[in-house]
Amino acid sequence: MGYVLGVDGGGTKTVCLLMDFSGEVKGRGEAGPSNYQSLGVEPAYNSIRSAIARALDSAKEAGRLYDNKIEGKIRAIGLGLAGAGREEDLDLLRSWVERLHSEGNLSPDLALVDWAIEPEGIFVGNDCAILLAGGTGSSVGVAVISGTGSIAYGQNRQGAIKRAGGWGYLLGDEGSSYDIAVQGLRAAARSYDGRDRQSILGDKLISHLGLERMEDLVSAVYRRGWGVKDIAALAPVVDAAAAAGDAVAIAIIDRAAEELVLAGRAVMGELFLPEETFDVVTAGGAWRGVAGMRDRFVAAMEAIAPSARVIWPRHEPAYGAALLALRQLGKTL
Repeated sequence: MGYVLGVDGGGTKTVCLLMDFSGEVKGRGEAGPSNYQSLGVEPAYNSIRSAIARALDSAKEAGRLYDNKIEGKIRAIGLGLAGAGREEDLDLLRSWVERLHSEGNLSPDLALVDWAIEPEGIFVGNDCAILLAGGTGSSVGVAVISGTGSIAYGQNRQGAIKRAGGWGYLLGDEGSSYDIAVQGLRAAARSYDGRDRQSILGDKLISHLGLERMEDLVSAVYRRGWGVKDIAALAPVVDAAAAAGDAVAIAIIDRAAEELVLAGRAVMGELFLPEETFDVVTAGGAWRGVAGMRDRFVAAMEAIAPSARVIWPRHEPAYGAALLALRQLGKTL
């Protein structure tokens, strides 16, 4: 039996799936972050290695053993990492695959299965590629991601790729959790000053952060050493205020949806003909809000591209990494 490993290496955690050639997941493992640009090369590699070992161990615990080993061989591997777009990034990932293969049959935690990765059975790429593949179940379509940051990424049937956004919190990330949170903080300050309409955003933020008054926001935001993710975590407060009917918060959610529509339209307009059918995957935590941002996006997409289907991800990104590795072997599900 042949197996493929799919690895999703992110800034928060690393996920690995052990999958057979029919698409059935046999094992799953998680480990720490593997963004080598912030962690360093060796810690990132160790997270990936640990996630793989745990996926193999979970398959072992499920009883899928033969002669105390998982029956079959690992013949392919897909590895996708956040921000891995430059050729030097991809070269590093390829070197990791070679290292894993060389260690595979020697290290006890990896030798639960025979390693026989074929040269053509290797996929390395960025996190958007594996998210699109996992989300659609293929590599064709558009992914519009709204999490801490935002980006639209797509690929058509001819293999052409287009992206829009993804410029980071200083240059872009419109429609992301960070963008929604910052707009909410600014709107709360403007409302408190009397420079804008009345809003419940200030009271909501003060209550959420356990502050006594609006002025305390200054020390909370500037003096607590908050990073992008800390600020982005305030987006649900803005979303809740919008769901409660606050006009200022509703305008922020409306604008976020509009920005994500713009990014999606920029990608699909270059890749697909108006009559083509394809999936548009909405991925990321900001889409899960209760104020209807996704509903606004879906309505806009139906008007712009009536042949497109807006869907939730069918599979997680690590599954997409495995699918892309199988495709390298000429196999499709």
